[in-house]
Amino acid sequence: MSDNDTAPLADDERGLRTTVPHVIQSGGRARAFAAGGDRGRLRASDSDRDRVVELLNVAYSEGRLSKDEYDDRLENAFSARTYADLDQIVADLPATRGTAVTQVAKINGLAIASLACGLAQFMFGPLATIPAIVFGHVARQQIKRTGEQGADLALAGLILGWATVILAILLILGVATSAGMHGTMH
Repeated sequence: MSDNDTAPLADDERGLRTTVPHVIQSGGRARAFAAGGDRGRLRASDSDRDRVVELLNVAYSEGRLSKDEYDDRLENAFSARTYADLDQIVADLPATRGTAVTQVAKINGLAIASLACGLAQFMFGPLATIPAIVFGHVARQQIKRTGEQGADLALAGLILGWATVILAILLILGVATSAGMHGTMH
């Protein structure tokens, strides 16, 4: 069944005509998707295609695919447009790394940078303080929007950055107070 086909009609227990869900194999697991709003019709991304290619590479290296099968499937993977296209390519292969086209949450790069800058303050002084704070705030906003991982890393970078700012302010106030008191005593 292609992406443009509609699901067949069948009578349900009440005698009403309904669509029969498509059954798509993905990574050895059967999943049913209703026609119209199914995940299989969603556009696949480059990273989705890359995951299928990785699964094909593993299957070929394990001897599950012949060279011709591997080449044909590889070509189909690179030209696949939807999740359903990708699911059909790996339908008869075991899932060695989970479902081939599931989204893998990645760690936000700015969250990592925020923590790295927060830790870099111990080696390079306060030069990394402002980047730690800025990267931390931007990373947390991106994580809320994209669903990436790394909120804890960004928070740790923020805590380290703001702790340095607070300590610097307290140190400056302490020195100023001490100088002011020392100056009035003489």
